[in-house]
Amino acid sequence: MTESLGSNNKKTLVLGLGNVLMGDEGVGVHVVRALEKRALPAGVECLDGGTGGFILLEPLQNADRILLIDAAADGNPVGTVTRTEPRFSSDYPPTLTAHDIGVKDLLDAFYIQGGTREVVLYAITIDPKQPIAMELSETGAKAAGEAEERILAELCAAAQQA
Repeated sequence: MTESLGSNNKKTLVLGLGNVLMGDEGVGVHVVRALEKRALPAGVECLDGGTGGFILLEPLQNADRILLIDAAADGNPVGTVTRTEPRFSSDYPPTLTAHDIGVKDLLDAFYIQGGTREVVLYAITIDPKQPIAMELSETGAKAAGEAEERILAELCAAAQQA
């Protein structure tokens, strides 16, 4: 159960994406599941988005701020955690499964319709040639831990500014 710290009238959605049956490709889901066990500021909702799809439309529409966590094959060294603020789908690094199209398209639709949501992407570089596994590799687990701590610090800093 998540405890709340502070108060914040803006709703932040922390959305982990990925397929946990594919090892490090599921790193976004592993991070969001870890964050759910932490004390989070008020107004923060964590969601296991799995491989995405239109089921995510409503939670995305209801959020003022969105933090996405996903695996990427972006040319960085494996285990690199990158924070960006993408504006359009072309700003996203390459991801590894079909979910990258659905979420990108949904966010593009928000912006085209005049949406003003703040979107932050934590991309975690993985090896796309890894074996199928339900656990993260050692490198993936270390990167997931780094992403978890960075996201928690960002959420707490935002809550203190509110």
